[in-house]
Amino acid sequence: MTRRLWRGLRVPIAVGILVAVLYRLGTSELLDALGRIDARAVLLTFLFSVPATVFSAGRWVVVSQRLGVRMRLRTAVADYYQALFLNATLPSGVLGDVHRAVRHGKDNGDVGRGVRAVLLERTAGQVVVVAASLAVLGAGTSYLPVLGAYRMQLAVFAVLVAAIGAVAAVCVVRARRSPAERAGWQCSLAAFFADARTALLARDSWPGVLGLSVLALAGHLSLFLAAARVAGATAPLAVLVPPLLLALLVMALPVNIGGWGPREGVCALAFGVAGLGAAQGLAAAVVYGALALLSSLPGAGVLALRMVAARRSRREEVQLEEHVFAEWEDAGGRPQGLPHPDGAREPQAGHAVADHDGRDRHVEPVQHVRAQESGHGRAPALHHHPAQTALR
Repeated sequence: MTRRLWRGLRVPIAVGILVAVLYRLGTSELLDALGRIDARAVLLTFLFSVPATVFSAGRWVVVSQRLGVRMRLRTAVADYYQALFLNATLPSGVLGDVHRAVRHGKDNGDVGRGVRAVLLERTAGQVVVVAASLAVLGAGTSYLPVLGAYRMQLAVFAVLVAAIGAVAAVCVVRARRSPAERAGWQCSLAAFFADARTALLARDSWPGVLGLSVLALAGHLSLFLAAARVAGATAPLAVLVPPLLLALLVMALPVNIGGWGPREGVCALAFGVAGLGAAQGLAAAVVYGALALLSSLPGAGVLALRMVAARRSRREEVQLEEHVFAEWEDAGGRPQGLPHPDGAREPQAGHAVADHDGRDRHVEPVQHVRAQESGHGRAPALHHHPAQTALR
């Protein structure tokens, strides 16, 4: 029930936020910003996005190896690009991560550990985003005036979130009443925290995870800054960074349509509070969404190549099955004998199964053993047969 409720509400929430922002701010400045995307913007997109993707994939490799799962960086980069493309084109924005988690788990024979590896890797990245957002917001301009300027919208949003949380809590409590389900849930939670200590908090793992997360965040933030410049923002970096960090933070919420929705709303809200103009924030968020979709296109190539390879593999399997079946039919539907590994062996003289007349030295198999009833009530005796001596 909780899953059905969440699936039914997350897309309408994202659409509602996006429609409300567009209705409030209009689309003229937005379309003008999209028209500014040129070859230079495309070059900057891949200049910033490729290192960010490689650093994120490297973080996934570190976490997986700490959990005892071997993974090559090349495979991780390909899987990450495919996940980015699916996240950017499918609802909720996390289906690509779900796919790579399950695929990784199946490839290594442990789906649970594969899912936990992706979840821990994403958690490490979001912890760094949250810490950077709190540090920048605490040291920079205060965003508290937004509570007064948008008190009605925030109140409606808070009531909606509280209602969804209450319904979800009731559903979870009801679903965990049986001892078996409660024990399974506790085991899963214990496994998650044990893997978290191993993969993220160990002395020989957290420096690498932290460093790769910081580098990946720098790449995403640089791309967002480039998108804001393309959209026409001329404010200094110290003014642009806080609202862009807030927009990156809210993108982790699975309430979006391919990343669209809350990002545009929060970016417009934060730009308005910072005095940069809400329309400017909306334009920056939309341009970033377009550039992010562009940066994920290598994932489309990975997906297409894998689909072609899978189809070719299935076709080869079908051809192999047809070939084997054809050979079986050519053999008259009877299994053919296999040659002896030591070659053909001739029976020695006096062998029990040798042909008794010795004319062609051909070995005859034992066809049957039958009992012949002897007369006058005597016990049945074996019928005389060339293999009689061997049976005795």
